[in-house]
Amino acid sequence: MTTADLDDAPMRRAIDLARLGEGLVEPNPMVGAVVVADAGRVVGEGWHRMHGGPHAEVEALARAGAAARGATLFVTLEPCCHHGKTPPCTDAIVAAGVARVVVGCRDPFPAVAGAGLAALRQAGIAVDVGLCGAEAARLVAPFRTLVEGGRPWIVAKWATSLDGRVATAARESQWISGEDSRRRVHALRGRMDAIVVGIGTALADDPLLTARPPGPRVATRIVLDGAARLPPEGRLVRTAREAPVLVAAGPAAPADRLRALERAGCEVWQARTADRCGQVGELLSDLGRRRFTNVLVEGGPAVLGSFADAGLIDEVWAFIAPRIIGGATAPAAVDGRGILTLAAAADIDVEEVSRPGGDILIRGTVRRPSPVEGLPVAP
Repeated sequence: MTTADLDDAPMRRAIDLARLGEGLVEPNPMVGAVVVADAGRVVGEGWHRMHGGPHAEVEALARAGAAARGATLFVTLEPCCHHGKTPPCTDAIVAAGVARVVVGCRDPFPAVAGAGLAALRQAGIAVDVGLCGAEAARLVAPFRTLVEGGRPWIVAKWATSLDGRVATAARESQWISGEDSRRRVHALRGRMDAIVVGIGTALADDPLLTARPPGPRVATRIVLDGAARLPPEGRLVRTAREAPVLVAAGPAAPADRLRALERAGCEVWQARTADRCGQVGELLSDLGRRRFTNVLVEGGPAVLGSFADAGLIDEVWAFIAPRIIGGATAPAAVDGRGILTLAAAADIDVEEVSRPGGDILIRGTVRRPSPVEGLPVAP
């Protein structure tokens, strides 16, 4: 058995541990760590459990204690080497006497970005980088998008019939998907920083957009509402003092309506541009400044189309119910301008195909196409 074979299992264990922090650590990245002593014996494990709390490496080393001396530390992300909410992990690794560190992927954060690896090597520690690199990089994709793109990671969710309709021609949509699918959506909502719908969905469905049961995060409920038409008697406005509501209005929205929404407890945000794709970009930049890391876009079709046209969908959760609706005027999941050639289509790298109840869930990340003339490019 090769060294690579022996290394694979503890790194995959570190990746599994990292996922335990999902929804709890943001805007920090999910990170897991495993300390392995002689003969492949695991002597310590840890993961980043909450924002501001100890990092994964520190947890794992504390559990390993004296057994960490001369051992190998497997960690999904490059150890930090700067003072933030916690001291540098590189200092703890050196002090523990670790002989070797195996890293899944480099840290995109500018204060680290290779400096953590350099600090370990300077201290005489052997460092290997890239084991299970694709899986480790996927763990920190939302963090990387926030750090490098200045915006949150966008998850687009929809539920359609087998023939791709999100409602009937009469606009009846509740419920296309089954209860198990809706439970998955509520769990997803519970780890989001924000949930986005358009004013059409808000008016037609009067949704709450909360996670039931509650998850680790309370999402800001965002309504894209160019003319500030969100009714004060609706459930979103009536619950605005219980869970945040942000009304994203256009530059020409009536001032009296905006004031009424603010008095009811909503936050009002106004775009500078009237262009729908431009408004989406402005909003996401503002959410990035707020350190929002994961944002769920639940539609409807016009909103999803705006995000798709702007190249701002990173992950897709598509629930497909095994039923046929039909109808030339029945709406599809994604509107907008769309594309003119299949070569310009954004393909999905599928990460999950499962059967919640009687439905089918296809979940994956968007593989970015080459920029196409005439289509906007994500900032």
